[in-house]
Amino acid sequence: MQMHEANNPEIGETISIKGIATNYHDQGRGDPVMLIHGSGPGVTAWANWRTVLASLSERRRVIAPDMLGFGYTQRPADNVYSLERWLDHLLGFIDALELERVDLVGNSFGGGLALAFAIKYPQRVRRLVLMGAAGVSFPLTAGLDRVWGYTPSLEAMRELIDLFAYDRSLVTDELAELRFQASIRPGFQASFAAMFPAPRQRWIEALSSSEAHIRALKLPALVIHGREDQIIPLQSSLTLADWIDDAQLHVFGRCGHWTQIEQAGRFCQLVENFLAEAATD
Repeated sequence: MQMHEANNPEIGETISIKGIATNYHDQGRGDPVMLIHGSGPGVTAWANWRTVLASLSERRRVIAPDMLGFGYTQRPADNVYSLERWLDHLLGFIDALELERVDLVGNSFGGGLALAFAIKYPQRVRRLVLMGAAGVSFPLTAGLDRVWGYTPSLEAMRELIDLFAYDRSLVTDELAELRFQASIRPGFQASFAAMFPAPRQRWIEALSSSEAHIRALKLPALVIHGREDQIIPLQSSLTLADWIDDAQLHVFGRCGHWTQIEQAGRFCQLVENFLAEAATD
């Protein structure tokens, strides 16, 4: 680790998953909940979940990994990514921590992974939270096309933050600079560019689960979306809430793609109440 990274809050603990050094955060005690981040440029688990880690870990063990190819987790030598490879990495991570079952919280891209994981390994998941989630087919939005097609520049990063947030006060020069610098760390853009090259509709399909598989899911699910989301359309969550038998749906008005940032307090309360119900399952 370089000296200037020594106090970087984005770097947590490290565990090897099939030879891949995986960076993750592990806070609190109790029933384990796994937080799976989205796929923005320069994203890390800490950047995605920093506003809710402390609150969610008050009553449970909260674990947030940098997924394969993201953040401070090692890149695979071939720089090739797929849903199956991400699922394999997540399963290996849960196994390495010796966790029998976890609650899964997936944001955007991470929602697609969480849903697919719950379908493939239902015995390993207790409850499911999907926020602004991928996982069903939808026409590629202009917002998502710009996120996945990001070419590093401060101006481009500011434009992306502008798309993510409904609350204009969040769109600051400081945040844009911070996330731009994150996106140009060594190796970050090379792996990101390899994940979702144009044409990008195919990657929405690649992250999607079938209607039959989703309808067959027996786990309780909480589906959350920001009404003003410009990245993933609200209709996706309406579809998920329709197809998942034991689903609850919560839509935040005056909220974009960052439900866990723009509505942090309400988000934590919703998730905590939903996960606490598992004690009576």
